[in-house]
Amino acid sequence: MDSLRRFGAIVGADLRERTRARGFWLLMALVAAATWWSFPPTSAKYVVLALNGQYRALYSSAWVGMVVAMLSIWLSLLGFYLVRGTLVRDIETRVWQLLAATPMTRAGYLLAKWCSNMAVLLLIVAASLAVALAAQWVRAEDRAIDLIELLKPTVWIALPSLALTAAFAVWFDMLPLLRRTAGNVLYFVVWIAILAGTVPMLEAGPGGAAAGSSIGDPRGMALFQQAVLRQAAPQLAEPLHSGFCMGCGLAGRTPKTFRWTSWQVTWSALAGRAFWLLLALAAVAGAAPFLDRAAAHAGATRTARAQGGGRRLAWLDLLLAPLQRFGAGALIAAETQRNLRQRPLWWWCALLGAAGTGAFAPLPAAAIAVLASWMLLLDLYSKAALHERDSRTGAIVFSAPGAGRSVLLARWTMLAAGGCVATLPALLRFAFAAPMIALAMLAVSLSLATWALALGAVTRNARAFELLACCCAYIALNGAPLLNVAVAPLWTTLSHLAMLPLGAALLWWGWAGLRRA
Repeated sequence: MDSLRRFGAIVGADLRERTRARGFWLLMALVAAATWWSFPPTSAKYVVLALNGQYRALYSSAWVGMVVAMLSIWLSLLGFYLVRGTLVRDIETRVWQLLAATPMTRAGYLLAKWCSNMAVLLLIVAASLAVALAAQWVRAEDRAIDLIELLKPTVWIALPSLALTAAFAVWFDMLPLLRRTAGNVLYFVVWIAILAGTVPMLEAGPGGAAAGSSIGDPRGMALFQQAVLRQAAPQLAEPLHSGFCMGCGLAGRTPKTFRWTSWQVTWSALAGRAFWLLLALAAVAGAAPFLDRAAAHAGATRTARAQGGGRRLAWLDLLLAPLQRFGAGALIAAETQRNLRQRPLWWWCALLGAAGTGAFAPLPAAAIAVLASWMLLLDLYSKAALHERDSRTGAIVFSAPGAGRSVLLARWTMLAAGGCVATLPALLRFAFAAPMIALAMLAVSLSLATWALALGAVTRNARAFELLACCCAYIALNGAPLLNVAVAPLWTTLSHLAMLPLGAALLWWGWAGLRRA
């Protein structure tokens, strides 16, 4: 009983901590809004979870539950950035040393952390299901409420998928190299890779979809396609194409519907989903032998940072010397020195490599090198608004008259200038060869500085901007012009300049709240 009480205390404390955070309620609102818009009326110009681009089921309890379960694919991405960090907080605040002195086992502690992650994610799913039921009643296509069919897709599709996300959060919190920005970027890459690994199964048609019950479908997408081919295909007037769309326009067409009142799950499918759930639990238990070593590494790293002042970088002092002659410049120089002296050697080598590629490579590769330079500054961008909160020096820093405005202006200038300097070789090259691309680079640098500070100040968390930057970088690699300055530089310039006033307004509001916190 004592073990259960300790277990429940950890889960309850973590859950209360998470539900007090602004990010939890922001994500809850975002998911609730996305759920409501996932059930458009027949007059809408789009359809969600469609087959052949236009077929969807009538809004029964079974179908709205399936839509919520498939939306959990996105929650498996967003939820990771919401729930991670609790293990890091225990280690860095030395709470773990107190917990380690109790009879609680390491595996029990990590399992409690995993359960608290799952509790947060399932609370969001529960809110999404409530919105889905309301949408079912309002759309009035099938008002019969069947709670079992509503919950069945959540249990067999969403639960194993979110269990993996919660297990990833535990491991990424524990491994020292993955506790910060590098881990946030890596998880985005892993998430994309998992989806990409499922796509061949969807494109293979009935044979590939049947594999959805095996170990190749962690998110449950092939399992859904398997069920569609077995249950819905006989009702449709045309053969089903491989795959499905989570949201697609109708281009003037009217959506066609079929009935989906129950989901007939096969035993092989259940075995496949149980495998992923058990794998998540095994991964959490398997982390227990490494917990003490991870906590000790965190203590050694904290001590080294306290004793060392970073790299000398004499050349940086020389470059920043002119700024030291006036007040605002001295503050900008101090911000720059503090951030750059802690950079590891590999970071400088990577930045130089990206700068050289941007200066001399052909245009498509040069644009990717510019993007890589901005991504190397990602942790600097994402944490810029949070220095005083993390170091607990806000009461001292902001006590001087006008300090809040001065610090904000200096930090924004440092970030904007850093984005330009990191891409300076490419900027100089395109200033003569393609001025519009150079202008787009300047606009993006200003925008990144503004939105990084704004999101950090509003959410009071570094992960929001890191996730947004990863998503934008991914679509840029696929040819979208938002951060790819070579695709449509005029559009890139105008879009970022148009977003600057909104970003500045959010920054001013968030910074005022951050100073009062």
